[in-house]
Amino acid sequence: MSGERPPGGDLPPGGDLPPEGGSHRAKTFALAITGASGALYAVRTMAALLERECHLEVVISDYGKRLLHDELGEGASVNRLREYLVGKYGDAASRGTFTVLSNKDLGATIASGSHDCDAMVVVPCSMKTLAGIAHGLSRNLVERAADVMLKEKRRLVIVPREAPMSLPQLKNMVLCAEAGAMILPAMPAFYQMPKTLDDLADFMAGKILSALGFDQDLYPKWNG
Repeated sequence: MSGERPPGGDLPPGGDLPPEGGSHRAKTFALAITGASGALYAVRTMAALLERECHLEVVISDYGKRLLHDELGEGASVNRLREYLVGKYGDAASRGTFTVLSNKDLGATIASGSHDCDAMVVVPCSMKTLAGIAHGLSRNLVERAADVMLKEKRRLVIVPREAPMSLPQLKNMVLCAEAGAMILPAMPAFYQMPKTLDDLADFMAGKILSALGFDQDLYPKWNG
C-alpha cells in the first residue's frame, strides 16, 4: 500500500504507509540497522515482522546502509529493500508495510513518545550506537527513538555484535539493561542443527520475535 509521505519520513521505492481506517491497528515497530556486522539478521527480522502484517518504521545509519550493500549486495540497497525481501523470503514479506525514516530527522514520528510505536529493535547494534543509547545522547534518530522507548517504558531490544568486547562496551550494555532495555546478543545457537547461514539468521530473528511477544516458528524450540 502506498500513499503520501508522512511528515519527517523518507519513503523510498518499495516503502509503504500503514493502513488507515478501521478499528484494527497494525502493530508498529521501530527497526534500526546500524554498522555492525550482521545484515542478514536485520533483513530476516524485518521480513519476519512484515510476514506478521506489522508496520515498520525503519531507520538505517550511514554505516548501516554500507553494511547492507557490503554483506548482502547491491540488491539490498535501501531503495530496493521491498524487492529484496520478497525475492529472498517470498510474498509473505509483502503482508506488512514499512517506511524508511532519515537518521538525521529528529522530528520524525518515532522521536516522540506520543507516537504509537509498540517497541523498537536495533539489529545489528554497533558499539557506537550502544554507547549513544547507554548515555542518552540522542545525537540522531536511532538514539533518540531508543531513548523514547526507555523513557516511555516500552520494549527496546538491542542486538549487539562485537567480539571481543572491551570493558566500556560491557558497561554500556549494563547501563542499557539497567535502563530497561533487553540485551539480545547476536549469538545464534546450534542445538537446532543449522545447515546454512539463513538457519542462523532464522534463530536470531526468532529470538527477536519472542522478545517482542510473538509466537515464533523460525526455529524449533528446545524440548530437553
